[in-house]
Amino acid sequence: MVVEQQTARRRAGWRLVKICFLLTHRVPDVPSPVLREVYAQLARRGHVVEGWIPEDRLLRADTLEPDADLYILKSHTEHALSLAAVLHDRGAHLLNPYPASLSAQDKITAARRLHAAGVPTPPTWITADLQSAVPLLGDGPLIVKPNRGHRGEHVHLVRTAAELTNLPALPAPVVVQRFVPGPREDLKVYVAGEQVFAVRKPFAPHSFTRPGRQVPVTTEVADVAGQVRAAFGMDLFGVDVIESPDGPVVVDVNYFPGYKGVRGAATAIAAVIAALAPAEAAAS
Repeated sequence: MVVEQQTARRRAGWRLVKICFLLTHRVPDVPSPVLREVYAQLARRGHVVEGWIPEDRLLRADTLEPDADLYILKSHTEHALSLAAVLHDRGAHLLNPYPASLSAQDKITAARRLHAAGVPTPPTWITADLQSAVPLLGDGPLIVKPNRGHRGEHVHLVRTAAELTNLPALPAPVVVQRFVPGPREDLKVYVAGEQVFAVRKPFAPHSFTRPGRQVPVTTEVADVAGQVRAAFGMDLFGVDVIESPDGPVVVDVNYFPGYKGVRGAATAIAAVIAALAPAEAAAS
């Protein structure tokens, strides 16, 4: 039915809107059920949808031009971000916008932007010399992680100077955050436009591969998500929240997360993308 509808529109002289997803290799290496449903819903709306992994293609960087009406930046790799930068410079329409995605990916720029927006966050430092952070341990434990880290990789809880000294080498620069006490589970908050969802799941090195347990979104958490959305100008993003004794504290922001375990995520995502896609235009 979708193919027949698209064929009829072409015959009527309409150019179909092409939406291209920039993807990443998944762990485990199986298609995302959320994205598959998003593709299907966008196709039913009459859009042409494709997705590919930048690392799997040989692209001519110096002459690259956009060939889609809307690009969806789903990958968080440096390769994909560089490609998104080129597309942005050439006037492509990206979701989320490239500058916003870059700011979210960089934990230092994200920390400053969150603080300026009044979002509750832990004190955050940046360094290339972890020994310089030893005096900070006098006020309590620290979280150490790479500035451009993703999927919870290389995140360490440090309580003593010896633990700090014996950490494995991390990609520099390194982010040092004050540890925020909370429950044994992280709160993953997912935003799609005006809709806010949340799941809880224990933190582990591979927890990003598993769905969480969906939970109601409190007014306080929804307000924090709204602050983050306004601060970055993103419509599809996730926020890692620690439910501290003093209220929710944001410890990380991710553009276009996996939305694992969220009922209705595909419909919400597809609605955001469709609303931001360029309108159909008569073929020239």
